[in-house]
Amino acid sequence: MTLDLFAGIPVNDYAVALNWYERLLGTVPAFFPNDTEAVWELAEHRYVHIEHRPGHDGQALHTVFVDDLDTRLTQITERGLKPTSSQTYANGVRKVTYHDPDGNEFAFGGAPAAR
Repeated sequence: MTLDLFAGIPVNDYAVALNWYERLLGTVPAFFPNDTEAVWELAEHRYVHIEHRPGHDGQALHTVFVDDLDTRLTQITERGLKPTSSQTYANGVRKVTYHDPDGNEFAFGGAPAAR
């Protein structure tokens, strides 16, 4: 069974959000379906998109689990973004959260490093 995901993030200022998400995700969007949306493919059949929707911005909560959490965090920092919080759960799983200019939450999680 294929699992497809198309998760949306409403934003107030499309140009500002576009720049911010390019820095967070490390790439330009995979495609632009229209003048108010930008879409990134995070993995096969798994997409996240921003959409200009004033008045609806700041409500998104997304967490993406990755195998390379430390590498990804280093790259994001090199692109000028800093996390707003970081948590380590009792089982060692980590979650590092960023907030875009509209207040939307986008986090990366990862299992503890192998020893």
